Parts: sequence; structure tokens; C-alpha cells
Amino acid sequence: SFNLDGASLFLGIGTLFVAQLYGIDLSLGDQALLVVTMVLTSKGAAGVPGFMFVILSATLASAGLPLEGIAFIAGVYRLMEMPTTALNVLGNALAPLVIAKWESREARAAQQQTAQTLPDCGVQNKP
Repeated sequence: SFNLDGASLFLGIGTLFVAQLYGIDLSLGDQALLVVTMVLTSKGAAGVPGFMFVILSATLASAGLPLEGIAFIAGVYRLMEMPTTALNVLGNALAPLVIAKWESREARAAQQQTAQTLPDCGVQNKP
């Protein structure tokens, strides 16, 4: 699945929590790099329970943050995983609906444009 909104949010919140826990200030450039890293790593994740915990440890290691901070998240991880999964499912359900709505709007606009450019041959369109 490519639409893991909850996973991306969990990685962001977890990484910033560990940075603040240890008093590490992240520059704007560091934060931008973390956003790119978190989005890309969450996209390659499998739908296995506990997978975000492993990816969070890899993200912390790549950012140079202490891995010991994961111990503070481990106690509440199961509670955090439930809304994360719900947000992933919600994002996967809403994305096709938004795209379908957008495509139907585009198709209607194209149909109206085609109807305006065709010559009138006396045939009436029924709604």
C-alpha cells in the first residue's frame, strides 16, 4: 500500500518526541530531511503489526538520534498503533473517493466542451 498517512505521522511524532526528550534541536533542514526520510520509509513498509517500531528505529539511526528513546515509546506503542492503523485505513478509503470525484468532474467538463464544439445536427441529447 502506498497511502500510509498514519504511519508517516507516527514516524514524525516519534522522531520529534525522541529529539525533544534528549534536548536535541533539529534545524529546519534536518526536519525537511526527516520528512522526506519518513515518507519514503513508510511507503515501503509492510502491513505487519509492529512494523513501524522497526522503521522508527531505522529513522532515528539515520537522523543520528539516540536509539534509547525508543524505550519510552515502546510502553505506549500498542495504544498508538491502533489509531495509526485506523488512519491508514481511512486514507486508503478516502483517496479513491476523492480521485473518482475529481475524474467525474473532469469527464463532465470534457463532455461539455465536446458538446460545444460539435456541429448541431438536429439530434437532441437526453439527460
